[in-house]
Amino acid sequence: METVGAYEAKTHLPKLLERVLRGERITITKHGIPVAVLQPPDTEKVVDTKSVIAELRELRKKHNLGRISIREMIEQGRR
Repeated sequence: METVGAYEAKTHLPKLLERVLRGERITITKHGIPVAVLQPPDTEKVVDTKSVIAELRELRKKHNLGRISIREMIEQGRR
């Protein structure tokens, strides 16, 4: 992984982004200390919103509050 100073990264950002599109990872430093990494997005971590909502609904079915309402929980937390 290549290291680039912040000033150079600012000056040559379009070129750096082209390299990242080709799969490179580039560390950006400020005064020699790494502060950021430019890298391609992790496509495996992209999550479908509808599937997340479905998972949350399933979770709600498995866990309930019993007879206590959310409003009652809020009021208890204020005491």
